[in-house]
Amino acid sequence: MKKVFLGIGIILIYLVAGFLSYSFFSNQSLMVKGFINPLSLYRPPQSNGKSDQSLADTEPKTEVCPINGQLMTKTQKAKWETRRPLGIMVENSKQARPQSGINASDVVYEAVAEGGITRFLLIYYCQDASYVGPVRSARVHFMKLLREYGDYPLYAHVGGANCDAETGSGCANGAPADALGLINKLKWGIYNDLNQFSVPFPYFWRDYERLPGRDTEHTVYTSTAKLWEYAKNKRNLTNVDKEGKKWDINFTPWKFKDDEPLDKRSSANKITLGFWSSFSSDMAVEWNYNKQTNSYARTNGGELLTDKNTGKPVEAKNVIVVFAKESPANDGYEGGHILYKLTGSGDGLLFQDGKAIKVTWQKADEETRMKFYDENDKEMSIVGGKVWVEILPIGNKVNY
Repeated sequence: MKKVFLGIGIILIYLVAGFLSYSFFSNQSLMVKGFINPLSLYRPPQSNGKSDQSLADTEPKTEVCPINGQLMTKTQKAKWETRRPLGIMVENSKQARPQSGINASDVVYEAVAEGGITRFLLIYYCQDASYVGPVRSARVHFMKLLREYGDYPLYAHVGGANCDAETGSGCANGAPADALGLINKLKWGIYNDLNQFSVPFPYFWRDYERLPGRDTEHTVYTSTAKLWEYAKNKRNLTNVDKEGKKWDINFTPWKFKDDEPLDKRSSANKITLGFWSSFSSDMAVEWNYNKQTNSYARTNGGELLTDKNTGKPVEAKNVIVVFAKESPANDGYEGGHILYKLTGSGDGLLFQDGKAIKVTWQKADEETRMKFYDENDKEMSIVGGKVWVEILPIGNKVNY
């Protein structure tokens, strides 16, 4: 009889354990599918990013954003004065579109990451986005641009180009494209660097339903509010660093100006440009000017690019083309890391108010703000609003 009860007990224990195991793991799809370890029933933000600007739309816009000159509300200013600039790496492969959070960024830098596929560095300071992504890995040339946003700007990414000591990949030629090595050299690691591999869930998460049918590498997202919260609570970084030093002591803003009156706007209606011959169709960019709104709407790969958060077209007030020397890193990485020379000076184009202006860009060193000058060496002013900077290899053609 004891053996019968023992047998029944074992069966019951097995059934209960099986039920509990099924219940737990069926509610933890992110843990099964992703490398992030969600030990709670966390779900991505329900707002889908659509409420990010709801309050801002109801208040008077009287405050100038120091990053791009856009007029914001007092509520927004009260927020940005408590934090520091945040750069987030977002991919631009065809599978990543439509991306989330672009329209809430202040400045966007676009350049080839490798193989002809471009990537974005989104700069946030004055606005928030509850959904940003898909987030991808760090690259040295984007860090050179981020470094001009004051002391210890926050940098969010998922891993990065590196020197693999075991295989030697990325280590040849002095490892010039070693982004993770540069992070350590700059003493950003475990401070202002927000690498997903060192920042715990839920500050980054995977979302397989946001863009259905995408491969795993296109599913990592984050939130500006969460990253600023993490920096404040875990890294002691707000508008001041751990020593009480403000982030913008060494930051020099651009000069800003208002939109030209309607009758003074020109009619350079279309800008077309490309990056490499590889993936040239998917990466082809067209900016279409709307004289009434004085903004440029982006088409990418032949399709109007929209922000997944809002469903609205991605637009910019200023489109700036920077022609820079591009060279292979020759670091032994099979995928072919590349480098851009983004200090010194070079030729460029500034599109604003429907006009195309030939400019010279200047950036004395990696921590100096890149500025733009006309043929008389006068610094150009930026129309208040989003700035989109296209980094193109010297010799590429821009049609307008």
